[in-house]
Amino acid sequence: MQAFYPILFVFLWSTGFIGAKFGLPDAEPLSFLLVRYGFVIGLMLPIALVSRAPWPKDPRQWLHIGVSGVLVHAIYLGGVFIAIRQGLPAGITALVVGMQPLLTALGAGWLLGERVSARQWGGLALGFVGVALVVSGRLGSGVAIGPMLVPALVALVGITVGTLYQKRFCARFDLRTGAVIQFVPTALVTALAVAVWEDLRIEWSQQFIFALAWL
Repeated sequence: MQAFYPILFVFLWSTGFIGAKFGLPDAEPLSFLLVRYGFVIGLMLPIALVSRAPWPKDPRQWLHIGVSGVLVHAIYLGGVFIAIRQGLPAGITALVVGMQPLLTALGAGWLLGERVSARQWGGLALGFVGVALVVSGRLGSGVAIGPMLVPALVALVGITVGTLYQKRFCARFDLRTGAVIQFVPTALVTALAVAVWEDLRIEWSQQFIFALAWL
């Protein structure tokens, strides 16, 4: 059963871009995410309590897990959703943030002292070339995607820094309680952003509810 989890993770992670595309016509991007975060907290907190999952004993771990959550969820997902809402195709958005393994490998070697094999570098380089070809093709099509790329690049930085931060300061924690600790500050940061830039507009259509449930 455990061997199935990575496959399930890849499937759910990759289809998240499609879920965003389906739900964003009926909601502002950060408002969409704020509702999602609320449902995650409402789901995971009872699970953590009923299953008596262990909570971190060191207050510094609470801080580290929370910071990693803001980077990996608030910054990354916020950038992805804003980019798609601004018109960047979901496929290109996925390709841009798909460069995260390359940047993480660079950071892991520099900050964590981990070794990346030549074969891995070759695969990462091919991925980078593929992203560059796709994006350059869109740039040459006459469509101004430069401004749309900015939030996608911010998302790329967020997921990269968040991955390295988590691996450095809180590599291991219970996923049940860790989800709650990550999503509470994520929801607070997103709520502040919504208060500044959005008006929490959501149309509870069947399409939006499906996308929200899927994500």
